[in-house]
Amino acid sequence: MEKANNNKEITKRFRRYLRLERSYSEHTMDAYMRDIDKLQSFISSEKGGEGAAESKSLLKVTLQDLQAFLASLFDLGISARSQSRILSGIRTFYKFLLLDGFIIQDPTELLDSPTQGEHLPEVLSVEEVDMLEAAIDLSQPEGQRNKAIIEMLFSCGLRVSELVNLQLSNLYLDEGFIRVIGKGDKERLVPISPRAIQELRYWFIDRNAMKIKPGEQNYVFLNRRGAHLTRTMILIMIKRLGVEAGIKKTISPHTLRHSFATCLLEGGADLRSIQAMLGHEKIGTTEIYTHLDMSRLREDIINCHPRNIKYSLGEGL
Repeated sequence: MEKANNNKEITKRFRRYLRLERSYSEHTMDAYMRDIDKLQSFISSEKGGEGAAESKSLLKVTLQDLQAFLASLFDLGISARSQSRILSGIRTFYKFLLLDGFIIQDPTELLDSPTQGEHLPEVLSVEEVDMLEAAIDLSQPEGQRNKAIIEMLFSCGLRVSELVNLQLSNLYLDEGFIRVIGKGDKERLVPISPRAIQELRYWFIDRNAMKIKPGEQNYVFLNRRGAHLTRTMILIMIKRLGVEAGIKKTISPHTLRHSFATCLLEGGADLRSIQAMLGHEKIGTTEIYTHLDMSRLREDIINCHPRNIKYSLGEGL
């Protein structure tokens, strides 16, 4: 079979690979393609041409090109964390090219990742989650739905993409479990708390009175027009509630997932159990919560140990 020799055909095949062989969602595939577009725009501008004819082939990108590309991201003020995410997409692209025989050497192999400081995710306490829920106006049509959403994110540790795609057929409320379709279409069973079940049942009273659009009947959470919610709708809702609740932290739907994991760890759950409930492929991803727990432990010691209290008050100096 003749190999592709232009950037458009190469990226088209890469997207097909992500869909068919990696089983990635549309959202993930779009993110990867944006990463490739950024690289393609950069090497095109470095070449000096504006037309496609002047664009350097992605097959001929060198380690030096990629180093210059990363430097350009830094100059644009893009954080090390975001640079690493973009680089992850680029690495996946060139591994695909190598596996499919488009190139004989992976230019990302010797490329260093951006240096990042230890990043500990923002979390909410149980009291702050209660403040979020208390800020909801239950007299509004979407009030009970929003309360159920927050309980589901906090009690089950769902990704926002998992929440918006949650189906009625995936709920086993009598058994106390829900079936979640995670990244790569991987399924997992997650326990659901009695509190979350109660809020869901209240939401179903409102939901049953709605006029639901054809094809949307199986989605758990719907907007006023009877269609399933989007990630952006939930992000806006939670940020607005955070402001109304007087919470000073920068929060998002993912904050509730982090809070879920942190509460489990503080309550004595082991990392493997947390990994299974979060749907993490690697235990290393889950281990960040041990750093978070140690950070809180140190803060408690500094604030509560008598030696530290003395020195903070200026005694013994």
